[in-house]
Formats: sequence, structure tokens, C-alpha cells
Amino acid sequence: QVQLVESGGGLVQAGGSLRLSCAASGRDFNSYYTMGWFRQAPGKERVAVAHILWGGLSTSYTDSVKGRFTISRDDPKNTVYLQMNSLSPEDTAVYYCAAGRGWPAPTYDYWGQGTQVIVSS
Repeated sequence: QVQLVESGGGLVQAGGSLRLSCAASGRDFNSYYTMGWFRQAPGKERVAVAHILWGGLSTSYTDSVKGRFTISRDDPKNTVYLQMNSLSPEDTAVYYCAAGRGWPAPTYDYWGQGTQVIVSS
């Protein structure tokens, strides 16, 4: 089993920054998992935001966050981060961390409970 716990969400003004963290644990977790961040805005489907390959060897981002968000991982700490800068109200959503396999089109097996991000205008 793998457990994922997100933290770092909150309320921020437009133009501000937040850093989300995802702590992974469980007997089945290891640093070879591909990790991803997803978000779900009110009334919309959950969509991928960013992915990171094991060891940080490669990353990918959805177009709307390129240049503003940065995904990173600290494998000794089993933690993945999402640094979010220049936030806009359109970034308001519940953000989810996921662990999975594969690249460049990973599939995800484990999900966290989510952390709420609200960006005020």
C-alpha cells in the first residue's frame, strides 16, 4: 500500500505563491514511482498539472502552468513539491498528489485526499 498526504494549500491573493507538499509512505512505496500533481476546480473534471519521473530525470507540465509552477521531489524524504508562483483565480482548485508508473504518459495507482487552494482576485 501507498499513502499520500498533501499539505500547503490555503488562501492567497492573485500574484502570490504557495508551495504544496506531498508526503508518501507505505510498504509498497519507493523512489521509482512517477509522481504527479492534479487539480479539480469546482464543477470541472480533475486534470493533470505536472508530472515528475523518478530521480527528477524529467518533468512535464500542462500548458497553463508552464513558467509559473515547478514540480520537484526529494526522494530521501519521500516528498514531492509543487511550487506555484504568479497565482491567478483560475488556479483555484483542490490539488491532488498521485503516485504511478510510466513515462511520458504515466498511469496513476495511488491518490492523496487533496489540499484546497483558493486564489482571490
